[in-house]
Amino acid sequence: MNIVISNKSGAPIYEQIKEQIRSAIICGEIAEGEMLPSIRSLAHDLRISVITTTRAYNELESDGFIATVQGKGCFVLPQNKEYIREQKLKEIEQHLTNAITCSKLIKMPNKELKEIFNILIEEEN
Repeated sequence: MNIVISNKSGAPIYEQIKEQIRSAIICGEIAEGEMLPSIRSLAHDLRISVITTTRAYNELESDGFIATVQGKGCFVLPQNKEYIREQKLKEIEQHLTNAITCSKLIKMPNKELKEIFNILIEEEN
């Protein structure tokens, strides 16, 4: 598992760790039942505090992505792919609604907004 910490990011380190692990689980890079690195090992590898990795793992556990087995480690739980997809669709809709609202504030034509959207999609591909 490759986790990259950015000091330039506005997000706290524990949040960066949590999001990268969560993303890897959702994408299938980390399989159901797979054991995550120990909290101490991950902290050592990333050169950060054990408290920081503990917080990331605790949040992943409370979000239902991992489970801690006392004395054995943290393991990836089975995921409800449909639920995760529905949550992401809801998030996308909210972002697009915000973009539409902003465009209306400056009286941007829909055609121009669609062009921006298409350019951004092309840049990602």
